[in-house]
Amino acid sequence: MDLSARLLESLAPWRSAPAWRVALSGGLDSTVLLHLLAGLAQREVLPPLSAIHIHHGLQAVADAWPAHCHALCSSLGVPLHVEYVQVQPGASLEQAARDARYAAFAARLGVDEVLLTAQHRDDQAETLIFRLLRGAGVQGLAAMPVNRVLAAGHLVRPLLGCSRADLEAYAQAHGLRWVDDPSNTDERFSRNYLRRQVLPRLTQRWPQALNSMARSAVHLTEAQQLLDELAQQDLDAAMASKEFSWLGLPQLALPALRSLSDSRQRNALRYWLRPLTAMPDSEHWASWQTLRDATHDAAPVWQLKAGKLLRSHDQLWWLAGDWLGALQPLEKDICPGQRVVLPGNGYVYIEGALPAGHWQVGYRRGGEKIFLAGRGHRDLKRLLNERRVPTFVRDRLPLLRLDGQVMAIANLAGLQGTGGSGWQFHWQPPTNDQGLS
Repeated sequence: MDLSARLLESLAPWRSAPAWRVALSGGLDSTVLLHLLAGLAQREVLPPLSAIHIHHGLQAVADAWPAHCHALCSSLGVPLHVEYVQVQPGASLEQAARDARYAAFAARLGVDEVLLTAQHRDDQAETLIFRLLRGAGVQGLAAMPVNRVLAAGHLVRPLLGCSRADLEAYAQAHGLRWVDDPSNTDERFSRNYLRRQVLPRLTQRWPQALNSMARSAVHLTEAQQLLDELAQQDLDAAMASKEFSWLGLPQLALPALRSLSDSRQRNALRYWLRPLTAMPDSEHWASWQTLRDATHDAAPVWQLKAGKLLRSHDQLWWLAGDWLGALQPLEKDICPGQRVVLPGNGYVYIEGALPAGHWQVGYRRGGEKIFLAGRGHRDLKRLLNERRVPTFVRDRLPLLRLDGQVMAIANLAGLQGTGGSGWQFHWQPPTNDQGLS
């Protein structure tokens, strides 16, 4: 099967996408991908095709690449968008450039649109070796997936089954011209060292090495899929009660996790935490054991990159965004129908009509009592204990005071107002997402 037919076959699941956008660097791989797709578009019904070139501004020679990409796209009748990005300095220039590039791709990608990138089988082998040397687990060693979600759309790598030699042969046969990135010869970058020093020696001794490594990556992908299925089953058994679902926070029942072996606990938590934060390395999993095994009166916290995991009443809670910030003392007047924003803590509002008086929203100060119709004054701390309100929520719970006396606690059934035809005190807690808080 020729390269064009193989590409069309690999893209069959994405033929109904609203658009295909090619990540075009101007190098050999992406030039071949764009040329193949432009040829297919002349004889097949495909989604609208366009290209995106990312200019990182990291080397002077790259200033000529947008013009090269414009000329190439013009000759093929493909629209091109050039995006100029700022690469943030950091420990790894490669990673910083990649982060900037994919952030720009994500910003350009519409709902269900597909970004097509030109990584091939040799890149897959490099990725596998690179991650093996970093001590990656099964998920990391599964290397690059053929497709994954990217922003509102999808990233697809349709050439992973093809070798670099296949692409070079196609480019030569069709007289293609491409740009050569001088940084690709700089062996200070790990991938370049692998590509120029390690892989040639491996393939000299074992000619099928790249094929074998790509096949191993497929096997590891299948293994990861099985681990994910097991994790989902274990998490289904650990779904926490819905009593505090109004908090909108990810939570798990700790007893169900404790019943699993240590390796299954880690597998389930990795799967659960994957969309929430970067995974911790092996050494930091000791913090999970500390959190899990702490006594009931302890307040253990596992600090992770994007937030923290903590325990309350045998429930695990994930906190990020505004939930990590400290609250300032609060006293704000409130009227029915008015939305009162609580800095770093969402907002509150009154449903119904309040009796006359000076009504204010605030937080606990210590020693409060709440007046309950027919029950008189009750100690607030004891009530929160009885209700098993998570400890991290208690100081954030908005209180409604009338002339200084606590009359309601937001969102707690039986404590949030008079009910029936009377009034209710509602709280919309903050979100975990820093971008939405």
